Amino acid sequence: MAKVVIDKAACTGCGLCVSSCPDVFEIKDDNKAYVKNQEYPNCDLQQVAAECPLEAIKVE
Repeated sequence: MAKVVIDKAACTGCGLCVSSCPDVFEIKDDNKAYVKNQEYPNCDLQQVAAECPLEAIKVE
């Protein structure tokens, strides 16, 4: 199973990941993205990671 890791130092909270997969990602009060659900079958996590403009999302 793939695991999503977010580099908090690189994340600016732009929300692109949330727009792509709202069931997986959320932006919290510190204006950073967080993973709220590691397992969501209807989301292409590799694609979301590739779309992150700051390369803050990694799929391991």
